Amino acid sequence: MATFTEENYLKAIYKLAERSGKPEVSTTALAEALDTRAASVTEMLRRLAEKGAVRYEKYRGAHLTELGRTVAVLTIRRHRLWEVFLVDKLGFSWDEVHEVAEEMEHLTSNLLLERLDAFLGHPDVDPHGDPIPSAAGHFRPPPAAQRPLADAEPGPARLCVTGLLDTGTTFLQHLDRLGLRPGTALTVVERFAYDGTLRVRRAGDTTETIVSRETAQQVLEQ
Repeated sequence: MATFTEENYLKAIYKLAERSGKPEVSTTALAEALDTRAASVTEMLRRLAEKGAVRYEKYRGAHLTELGRTVAVLTIRRHRLWEVFLVDKLGFSWDEVHEVAEEMEHLTSNLLLERLDAFLGHPDVDPHGDPIPSAAGHFRPPPAAQRPLADAEPGPARLCVTGLLDTGTTFLQHLDRLGLRPGTALTVVERFAYDGTLRVRRAGDTTETIVSRETAQQVLEQ
């Protein structure tokens, strides 16, 4: 059984590899993601390699084995289901749940997890629009033609926010003020040529919202 720290490392490797599109994750990238020293990362990677969870090569970094991927995906599943529970059942706001779910994701009872999943109605995504893997470790395919909102052209076409690239607390609070969450339908009224700022209108709302290009680059739409 993996320790809490080992689960955190495996989850971080999985996410970094997913983001880069490459299985190998460098020691430096992992140290930055976990806000720890490179020497500590090297020591942990050696330990995980001894357990068969990663393949580690000095100066090149590490990639997950099948065992490591299984542990990482299960940890992500627990984390995202707890986020749904905290928001939908306990009334937490979406910018409050990450740190709490970081603690709860290490509750390892499979029976508890599957009953939680059933209690929540088997959700597909967490409050931030990230997919929740199935009990078998499979992720549903991302929405077709998903792209940053910053790339959307002005016009009558109705778009839907499908996910976020930034899930930090400050950014989520900013999106709340703009009224943009996964599932929000909107149209792009105008893009300002000078800096790419967007003027958008949410479905069912007569008011318009100004969204900076920097913000729009972190919001995914379909």
